[in-house]
Amino acid sequence: MKQRNKTAASRAVAAPSRKLGLSLIVSAAVLAGLVAAAYGQRSALAPSIDAVIESLEVKRPAPEVVEFRMTDFDNGWLKYSDGAVKVTSDGGAQWREAASAAAGEKAAGDGDGSGRSERILAPAAEKKPASIEYGAKTVAVKQSQFLTDRIGWALPEGGLGLPAPLLVTTDGGETWHAEMTADVKAAVEAEKKREAEAELEASLYETPEAARQAMRAPSSLMPGRVSPGDVALLRQDKPGSVEWQGKTYKLQPFGSGYYTYIPIPMSVKPGDYSIGDRKLTIQAKTFDTQYLQVTKQMESMRQDTVRIQADQKKIDAARSKSEPAFLFDSPFVQPVQGVLTTPYGHTRYVNGKYDSSHMAIDLAAKEGTPVQATNDGIVALADSLYLTGNAIYIDHGMGLFSQYAHLSELRVKTGDRVKKGDIIGLVGSTGFSTGPHLHFTFWVHNVQANPNLFFGKTPQRWANPAQ
Repeated sequence: MKQRNKTAASRAVAAPSRKLGLSLIVSAAVLAGLVAAAYGQRSALAPSIDAVIESLEVKRPAPEVVEFRMTDFDNGWLKYSDGAVKVTSDGGAQWREAASAAAGEKAAGDGDGSGRSERILAPAAEKKPASIEYGAKTVAVKQSQFLTDRIGWALPEGGLGLPAPLLVTTDGGETWHAEMTADVKAAVEAEKKREAEAELEASLYETPEAARQAMRAPSSLMPGRVSPGDVALLRQDKPGSVEWQGKTYKLQPFGSGYYTYIPIPMSVKPGDYSIGDRKLTIQAKTFDTQYLQVTKQMESMRQDTVRIQADQKKIDAARSKSEPAFLFDSPFVQPVQGVLTTPYGHTRYVNGKYDSSHMAIDLAAKEGTPVQATNDGIVALADSLYLTGNAIYIDHGMGLFSQYAHLSELRVKTGDRVKKGDIIGLVGSTGFSTGPHLHFTFWVHNVQANPNLFFGKTPQRWANPAQ
């Protein structure tokens, strides 16, 4: 009896267990169905790997700048590690995606990628800093480029989380900036102007390489070897003055440098002289002798010292002021094609008596032959003078004047601006003259200089700078 009761009790307990098991099986089936339905739905949507990564909040590493180049002060490009290219047209203040892949490839292909520039103000030695100081930190540099000795860009390693990809300097690398501020923009604009002036200066030299050689040196003397009656040109990279033969010559700014002419009087003895920190060699030179016969009336003209001194005051006043810049941008030309009757430097005797050294050239031509300006300048004086007749003085800047004498007619007036080749007068025989000719010379700081040095050249082309 007891056994039957025990069995009955066991059955009573087992019944709920079977019901619970059945329920669990049903629940598992329902859950499996739900999972299958959900999986089927997601399978139908076919999520991308990018979407899965995005849903998991896993961020892909941002592309890094691997190379850059500035093609000028405003335009440049950046190349990224994923091949993308960005360009700028405002010096790096803003960057934008290249309009197309082809445009990006064209931009990135500009130049050799070395960062080297042949700009006239480019530093003599290419700057490649391994690191720079930015803020209070030393920053490693992946790549740098200097367009001039003042303006440059640097690509820092790792980007540093800066607002712009590149750092920029306006003082040759002493300080660096992460943004194109108003002060940085002003410095870049000033450098553009400085470069334009330097390019004009460089154009006066024989070749770009000759210009770079002279303009990158602390000082240059052109030429380094001269003769009495010649003239040299001194260039320095800083303002100042030099002492020469008891006179002080101030250097005037032009382009990226400072210049002055150095006249070589006929009285200077041969030898080596110091001009600033340069050496000037003066070599001996002999000049021929010329004998002239003139009428007593003409000879007496030279005795009228009152009229001569009155004219000299006019001339001195005209030559006392000169534009502080080179007024020309190309070589000088001979003002008239005539027969050379008296070369520069001849010792002249008039009626058997020593007169002077002829510090000009005389070019004989028919009366009325047009006379042209030897180069650009400003007419400092155009007047009828006692000994030189109708005469013209043209200021070419920096203390250099050209003189035209004995003209039959003046075609310009004092104060006129003239260009090289302009007709300024006609050949004549006015004043103390024995026949139609042009008496022509240059004055450098009121010292006469050999005209033959100038024809077909600029002073910057007289010779390579003395070393």
